[in-house]
Amino acid sequence: MRIFGKGRHRPSASWRQATDRAFTLIGDGRYEDAGELLTRAADLEPWLSESWFNLALLHKFRHDWEQARAAGLRAVALLDRETGAPDWWNVGIAATALQDWPLARRAWQAYGLKVPGGAAASAEPVGMELGSAAVRLSPEGEAEVVWGRRLDPARIEVLSIPLPSSGRRWGEVVLHDGVPHGERTTSAGHSYPVFDEIELWAPSPVPTWVVLLEAATEADRDALEQLAADAGFAAEDWSSSVRLLCRMCSESRMPSDEGEGVHLDPHDHSEPGHPGPLGHRTDGQLWVPERECGVAAPASLVRGLLDGWVADSPDSRDWRDLEEVC
Repeated sequence: MRIFGKGRHRPSASWRQATDRAFTLIGDGRYEDAGELLTRAADLEPWLSESWFNLALLHKFRHDWEQARAAGLRAVALLDRETGAPDWWNVGIAATALQDWPLARRAWQAYGLKVPGGAAASAEPVGMELGSAAVRLSPEGEAEVVWGRRLDPARIEVLSIPLPSSGRRWGEVVLHDGVPHGERTTSAGHSYPVFDEIELWAPSPVPTWVVLLEAATEADRDALEQLAADAGFAAEDWSSSVRLLCRMCSESRMPSDEGEGVHLDPHDHSEPGHPGPLGHRTDGQLWVPERECGVAAPASLVRGLLDGWVADSPDSRDWRDLEEVC
């Protein structure tokens, strides 16, 4: 990854050499060494917006949001175009991480987005109606793609039930990067971007449970998902909603069904971004009654929820081995 840009002034050879070496070090995870080089580059060419953009990018990688905001503001002060610059997007991410809502609004508007409310509003942006998207949790570890609802250009509320290995919960809000890595497409032709998580922005108090179900039919399993959704929480049949993908496939344009045919994508639902749409399918084999299911519900409710599900059809439903996993 090498960013030189096209500023009004041509960067010196020393600036280019320092910047090139810095991004090589960033690729190796050597952020401290890269920071020294990018600081040197900014000292060499302080009038170049790219000098400060690169520093802001490094601080974003390090999750040093105060420094990212400071460097980002220096970068945008030197821009020679009014809207659409990625410098403003990085400022928006840093401002959102710091809950600096006036600056976040200013950044999204400067980038060219419509933000509800006045420019001087101090409350967080709401009602931007950015729709559904997928987010890749723990992108550098055991990555997992889940569905969510975009709250603004830098935050997604997780509406799938993540696997415990991700360390994330249903209902959490994660800060995400601006450039999608992959897409999920539906048979109707809709396409949903996959963004990479940067960090947890707001935790969820709702724990994740795993339980083994005996569900005689798909309708029995679907009934639990609907019951949980009606209670304001979620249940998800991990036996049919989870698929392992290599990194290359995960970051590509992957098809995802809409409740018809083979289930293709981790945590895919027939209505992306909304839990419990009752659209899961098996891999074409006969229905297997024993299902491993994730449930997102408070400890005070989860057993009553499962017992109520069984009570509605005791001859075709049962559960056992309930365990809190996240």
